Amino acid sequence: MRKKNKSVPFAAGNTTLIAGGTHVIGDIHFSGNLEVEGQVTGNVVAEEGTEARVRILPDGKLVGDVRVPVVVINGHIEGNIFSSNQVELADKAVVEGNLHYVLIEIEKGAQVNGSFVHQATEEPSNVVPLENTADSSQETPSL
Repeated sequence: MRKKNKSVPFAAGNTTLIAGGTHVIGDIHFSGNLEVEGQVTGNVVAEEGTEARVRILPDGKLVGDVRVPVVVINGHIEGNIFSSNQVELADKAVVEGNLHYVLIEIEKGAQVNGSFVHQATEEPSNVVPLENTADSSQETPSL
């Protein structure tokens, strides 16, 4: 049996905790880390250009869509998930909605009632195709 050696690292920036017994109604826009131990009714959106992370803890519940690069779920989400980086579904995760991901890790016991939609990673614009680099290296300057 494979045991996980390391967890997803914290994102740079502040950490916000929605504690157990707390119910937030409305959309949350954040950067850094968001830990949900209580309940959120609304969408959770990371600021553009950040490597934010949201973690739904075992007693946490989120009703709404999630648009965050790194998503770690060990609680309950009713809504669609849009991750531009990585999704981790722990053993107590329950997702009722579609899951859009680039990388995914699923532990035994996790539940998804929806579709898995793989998103291709975008190539950086500074990548030069191999055929162009080969052509330029064969050219010899004229004397």
